[in-house]
Amino acid sequence: MVILSLVLLLLSVQWSWALEDPLLPFSEHLDPEHKVQLKWGFDEIQGTILFELTVSTSGWVGFGFSPKGGMTGADIVIGGVGAKGSYFTDHHAQGNSMPVVDKQQNYKLLSLTESDGKTVIKFQRSISSCDENDLPITDLPMKLIYAYGQTDDITYHSAQRGTKELNLLKYMPRVNPPNSNFFDITMVNFTVPAKQTYYHCKIMKAPTFDHKRHIYRIEPVITNFDLVHHLLLYRCPPSVTKPFEAECYTGVDGECMETVAVWGVGGGAFEFPEVAGLPIGGNVSDFFYRLEVHYNNPNKTAGRVDNSGLRFYHTTELRQHDAAVLGAGLVIAPWYAIPPKAKSFLTYGMCDTAYFPKVLETPHDLQVFSVMLHTHLAGRKVRVGHFRGEKQIDFLAVDENYDFEYQDVTNLGKTKTVKLGDKLLVECTYSTENRSTLTWGGLSTTDEMCLAFLFYYPAMNLSGCMSFPNTTTLRSEMGTPGLNTWLNMMSTKTWNDTSINQYQQTLKRIDQLVVIADSFKNISRNTGLIPNLSVIPSAPCMSGCDTKNLALLWLLLCLLVQFMQKYN
Repeated sequence: MVILSLVLLLLSVQWSWALEDPLLPFSEHLDPEHKVQLKWGFDEIQGTILFELTVSTSGWVGFGFSPKGGMTGADIVIGGVGAKGSYFTDHHAQGNSMPVVDKQQNYKLLSLTESDGKTVIKFQRSISSCDENDLPITDLPMKLIYAYGQTDDITYHSAQRGTKELNLLKYMPRVNPPNSNFFDITMVNFTVPAKQTYYHCKIMKAPTFDHKRHIYRIEPVITNFDLVHHLLLYRCPPSVTKPFEAECYTGVDGECMETVAVWGVGGGAFEFPEVAGLPIGGNVSDFFYRLEVHYNNPNKTAGRVDNSGLRFYHTTELRQHDAAVLGAGLVIAPWYAIPPKAKSFLTYGMCDTAYFPKVLETPHDLQVFSVMLHTHLAGRKVRVGHFRGEKQIDFLAVDENYDFEYQDVTNLGKTKTVKLGDKLLVECTYSTENRSTLTWGGLSTTDEMCLAFLFYYPAMNLSGCMSFPNTTTLRSEMGTPGLNTWLNMMSTKTWNDTSINQYQQTLKRIDQLVVIADSFKNISRNTGLIPNLSVIPSAPCMSGCDTKNLALLWLLLCLLVQFMQKYN
């Protein structure tokens, strides 16, 4: 009997995992009784948002967006399954009365079912408003309203209604799983040097647990917001066996390069999706971790003491997948120069997943759910293009208004599959109009980076997938094969729109060194070329015709068919 119960429990867990929809990663009950559940996902690049509404009723269902939480001015859809079949229409409310059917129907019904006393409606719309009766979905909290009846006679909803405020585009769940706790990994009374830029590293062990746990939430613990620019936590390879603390990249800390967690200035807490968590304990208990803190101290203030770091919430309730973080983009190395006086200078870093088998025995697809984009002061835009079979199929992530003072881990809105063999291209746009000298790639805030940290599952033992232009080819193409000659030419060159564009095109055209590194510092070096990144147009409104015109068009089509049948 006990074995049968365990088998049934396992099957129920597997069934619940199988029901997870990567296009609908977010879920909230809109009512206290949990009779109204909303699932959603979105694609900001395509400009669409997908909803699935489940209500415990066999009658009509209403759902919408309201300026103030009431009926007046609300953008509403009403649907259900009646005696004559399913119905679903786009409305707007002018007051506390029956909503008016919109002339332009801008919600696209994907499915509508009714069974076992539940009505499930799946539909899609544009994120922006398509007519004067639609409300745009913004990245601010919005008031969602709902109502339902026990029959398909759409009348007053009585008490079967409600309002809930949610930020649909910047949603961050807050779960409280059983047997949860937290631990901190921080600096301890570290005196920040009086330097403009300083990276401090501390290698230590995380708390040990006999059995595996999952980290489901990460919060920043910042004691000096004006000094701490970003934090990174890396897992060290087994070869690192002792604690260590010093300025970064001056000792053994350089061996720890598998990113586990990341936080940037302006960011907040981050919570993992319900299907994945960062593993800790069990067979990963013996690893050391490196905390890297980037201090930006432009005034070179002395004597400031810092205890910043990260807080990790964990639970014994394991999730379906182990999650991980993959660093992609441009290798952080010297000899990459961004010219001065550039209005818009583009750099590229490529990750080619076709090379994963060179460092992994059993590589697989990545299910990417979140991303953090990162440059320094000159960065203005960051785009991550997704290529399959030499063609761009999507943008994995885009920030057209990158802000150095606001760097956060953001949900993609839906889980995106990166298949083994796909390429990811990180493009960064810089402005150096106010600079008179070259900006080099490097660690300083006044240097530059071009990175994308990809949060994905199932986890693989990967630390980085990046590229760098072949410097030998670059110098040869520019007519200065020698390093010192090239450096002198770059520093004395007259930089104008023409020379800047020529240099940018050369960097993109030449062969690139593509580097794949696993968690144990095994590195595969390969070559590749930068593909062309294009703009994928946003999806148009779900409909551009009013209902009367659609009916007229259908009538004319029927008459045309009858005419052709008569004379053929």
